[in-house]
Formats: sequence, C-alpha cells, structure tokens
Amino acid sequence: MSRWLAAMPLIALVALALLFGLFALKHDPRVEPQALVGKPIPDLVLPTLDDGRPVRLREAARGPLLVNIFASWCAPCEIEHPVLVEMKAQGVPVVGIAYKDAPDNTKAFLNRLGDPYVARLVDRDGRGGIELGVTGVPETYLVGADGMILAKHTGPLTAQVAKDLWAKGAR
Repeated sequence: MSRWLAAMPLIALVALALLFGLFALKHDPRVEPQALVGKPIPDLVLPTLDDGRPVRLREAARGPLLVNIFASWCAPCEIEHPVLVEMKAQGVPVVGIAYKDAPDNTKAFLNRLGDPYVARLVDRDGRGGIELGVTGVPETYLVGADGMILAKHTGPLTAQVAKDLWAKGAR
C-alpha cells in the first residue's frame, strides 16, 4: 500500500504529461485567435498619450480604420512602422495603442520613427489589451464604419498584408 502512495505523484505526473502531449499534437500553433472578428470594438476608455485625457476607443475608432497595438520595446513593431507611416501618407487612418509601455518611451519611439497615428492611446497596464484579445504585439485590427471588427492581423504588417487588410474594409 505504501508503494502505491509513493508512486502516486509519479503516476499523476505521467498522466499530465500525456494529457499535455496529446493536446500539443492536435494544437496548431499558427492559428490566430480571432474571437472579436465580427463583433463591435470593445467599449474601452484609455488615456491619450499627449495629455492623458480619457478617450472612448469606440469614439476614437470610428471606421473604417486600423487599430494598431504596438510598444517601443517591441522589435517587430519597429519593423512594421515604415508600413504604417506609408499608410498614413496614403490617407489610411490608424489609431495607435501603446501596450504596456511607458509614455516617455512611446513618445521617443514615435519621435524617432515618425507618427503614423490619428490618435495615440495608452494601455499602460494591459487591461485594454485583455478586452481586445491581444496575444502579443504588434497586432492590427480592421474596424468598419459601423464599429465592427472586420479582421485581425497578428505580427508585423508588411506592405502587402497592410494593403490586403485595408482592402477588406473597402468592400
């Protein structure tokens, strides 16, 4: 009896390893969560980067437009930044949300690389990101004229991905 009791933790560990191993075999790591696609943009209130004035995301994100989640500490965000600057030059409105970033660092990032955003909001503690379903930065949401999220892209935007994403909103 005491041998069985001593072996119980090992048996439980093996069972958990099998459970997680079987889950990993059926789980596709390339799947991007799209939980909010087809739903209205969450009714978040976030401070602006410039003066800290609270702004309702639904009011700032009257589409069609893109909502870009970024951070100064995010290397892929720096890679996609020229694409966002080019989109601004083409007249595409983009709302930027600085995710888990110090406002001074965000300002320095935008001063160094250019500011492609029509509105700059701050999600210092990441709670807004939870509401949006952010899985990491950068992420970009396409918001339609009716405030519905039409598409989501995870990872840095390339020129082609940005063009394709924006074309979905033009339909």
